[in-house]
Amino acid sequence: MNALLKLAAPAALLFVGSAALSAGKQDFDLVNATGYTISEVYVAPSSSNEWEEDVMGRDILENGETVTIEFAPRQKACNYDIKVVWDDGDEAFWQGFDLCTVSQVTLHWDNGRAWAEYE
Repeated sequence: MNALLKLAAPAALLFVGSAALSAGKQDFDLVNATGYTISEVYVAPSSSNEWEEDVMGRDILENGETVTIEFAPRQKACNYDIKVVWDDGDEAFWQGFDLCTVSQVTLHWDNGRAWAEYE
């Protein structure tokens, strides 16, 4: 799967297909290296108290797959939190990614510990 997502509102992402409009500076690739299927992904500004909606919609992110998440150019925030829910209902979240400087986030899971690498 190599889906393309677009930020339509400050904390809500919307699938727009491969013909994306102009990209935002927060765009990034999310790589699933957890060994498990991710069924939900949430991306919200760190200043928000709400996760809003699942950016994957009906899609899933299998282990080893990447999804490109794009933001509307009008988005000003740089610091975002990411939450994922695996297909068994377990979840993890990470805080404070500076998506204005990060282009890829790779998620990992091992022995009950989730972590992320970014570049």
